[in-house]
Amino acid sequence: MFLTVSHVDVCYPGNAKPAVNGVSLQLKAGQIGVLIGPSGCGKTSLLRAIAGLEPVSAGTVQLSDRVVSQPGLTAPPEKRRMGMVFQDYALFPHLSVAGNIAFGLHGQSASSKTQRIAEVLHLVGLEAEKDRFPHELSGGQQQRVALARALAPKPELLLLDEPFSNLDVDLRERLALEIRNILRAANATALFVTHDQMEAFAIGDVIGVIQEGHLHQWDDAYHLYHRPASRFVAEFIGHGVFIPGVRSQSHGHLHVQTVLGDLTDHHESADSEGEEAKHCDVLLRADDIVHDDEAMVKAEILRKSFRGSEFLYTLRLRSGETVMAHVPSHHDHTIGEWIGIRAEVDHVVTFERQT
Repeated sequence: MFLTVSHVDVCYPGNAKPAVNGVSLQLKAGQIGVLIGPSGCGKTSLLRAIAGLEPVSAGTVQLSDRVVSQPGLTAPPEKRRMGMVFQDYALFPHLSVAGNIAFGLHGQSASSKTQRIAEVLHLVGLEAEKDRFPHELSGGQQQRVALARALAPKPELLLLDEPFSNLDVDLRERLALEIRNILRAANATALFVTHDQMEAFAIGDVIGVIQEGHLHQWDDAYHLYHRPASRFVAEFIGHGVFIPGVRSQSHGHLHVQTVLGDLTDHHESADSEGEEAKHCDVLLRADDIVHDDEAMVKAEILRKSFRGSEFLYTLRLRSGETVMAHVPSHHDHTIGEWIGIRAEVDHVVTFERQT
C-alpha cells in the first residue's frame, strides 16, 4: 500500500469531540481516493493531517514504508513529496501559466524546467495558454493550471481539497472526468475531498464516506450504492427511502416480506440458515421501483422532478409508506394520480428497525 492511515484521531483545542475519530484507510499506488461527507464531517481535517498541516493525536499516517505522522511526530509537508490543490487555486496573479508551473521546480536546470513545463502543459491541454496570466483564463483553465503546478515536481501523492467548489455544476462534472483522465495519464496517486456525490463517482476508484469524524465505509461507488455498510451511507448516497419489512433466511438466501411483495437477494448468501424472522427497515432506491400499469400495488404521485430522459417520482402507498421511482419521461403523470408500481430489487439491504 502507498498510503496507510491507521486509527487516526485529529483533535482541536477547545473541542470536546475529535474532528477525526479512529479513521483507517489504505490507498494503492496509482489509485484515486475520494473523501465525501456533509460539511464539518472531518474530511478536510483528515486531508490536512495526511498533508502534515495538522498533527495527529492518535494513530499513524504512513507513506510507503515511512511513518510521517504519529503522536509527537509530524514530518513537515515539504518532506512528504506531496502536491496540493486548494479550493481557491492559489495561483500567482503576476506570473504567467508557465511561471506558475515553474514555481515548484526548484533546483532544476533551465532546460529541465522547460521540458517539464511542456510535459505538464500537454498533460492538461494548455500548451496554447502558457504565456497568459491567470485573470485571462476561465475557471476551468485556472483549475488545470493549479493541477499542472501540483503535478510538475512529480509528487508521490496529490491532495485535492474541494477543487471544483467555485465552479458551476456543468463545468464541475465535465472537469471531474478530465481531471481523472489527467491523473491516470500521469500515473498519479491522489486523494480528493468533495461534498458532491457525482464528483466522487466520476473521479474516485475508492470512496470514503465520513460523518462526525468517523469513516463509515471505504469502498468503490458500486458497493457504496448497492451494499452500504451503515444506515448513514444508505441515506447519504443516492436517492433512497426505507420501508418496514420482515427478514428471514432460507435456501441460502435473504428474504424480506414487504408491502410491495416478497424480496429475495440472489447475489448474497445468507449468514445462517433458518434465521428467526426479524422486523427490519428495507432500503429501496429509486431504480428499485418500476412503473407498471398492470401491477397490483398502486401509489399516489406526491412530487415529480423532470430529469430530461426521466422523471423522479415521489410516491405514497395506500399503507402510508413513501417510495421514489425513476420513470421514463414519456410517462408524464400528474401529481395526485395513482399509478401501478412493483419492486425489482437485486440487492436487498436491510437495517435494524427504527421507530
